Amino acid sequence: MINLLGFKLYAAYDFLHKNWNGFLSLLYPSTCEICSGETTEIAPFICFGCDNELDYTHYERSVEHTPCDELFWGRVPIQQAYALLFFRTGSSTQKVLHAIKYKGAKELAVEFGGRLGSRLANTRYLENVDAIVPIPLHSKKEFSRGYNQSELIGRGLADKSGIPVVHLLQRKRHHASQTKKDRFDRWDNVADIFMVNHRVKAHYSHVVLVDDVLTTGATLEAAARTLIEQYPTIKVSIFTLAIAK
Repeated sequence: MINLLGFKLYAAYDFLHKNWNGFLSLLYPSTCEICSGETTEIAPFICFGCDNELDYTHYERSVEHTPCDELFWGRVPIQQAYALLFFRTGSSTQKVLHAIKYKGAKELAVEFGGRLGSRLANTRYLENVDAIVPIPLHSKKEFSRGYNQSELIGRGLADKSGIPVVHLLQRKRHHASQTKKDRFDRWDNVADIFMVNHRVKAHYSHVVLVDDVLTTGATLEAAARTLIEQYPTIKVSIFTLAIAK
């Protein structure tokens, strides 16, 4: 009798253990960070419909220079530049970036950083890269937001690639929003906002700067220039989740 009772308790425990996530999803269903529709256990942050609307660049398949590379020609020496998605006003990509940047969707940032890493696995883009460097926020902005979206994207990329995240840059000062500025004003706005973090003692030969979106490239150019001026032999690549189209 005791053995039978013990067997039943064990069977009940085993059933609950195997199906716990399913029970939780019934009680507390995961919702899409974009449209608030229901998601699945496999893809808990974005629903199939919103995911299916994303416009991937497929630049990882290109053997020629891409618009990402061309954006920096004649400005700063970049090894390779890559964006995962095309950004258009009103698109799912814009909604993903808005959720990551302004709605606290931290898991979504890590998720798409992981997608970036998966797309670039076993490609030339990750060859000889020894550090992932997120574009830093000013401490006041990071405190008010509660996180740095570029760092979270970098963390997702690191999880897939095995390349460490290194805080090689710091913000010297806060700058006004870039949103409504033209190309010249954007560069003038960020020309002197970064400095090298001298607490990082290791030397890196090829680093990837990571940010959320590539528009004029002014912020990323300023960050790359800061690194190259401090470390003349360093190679710099640039990865973003999206490029404006």
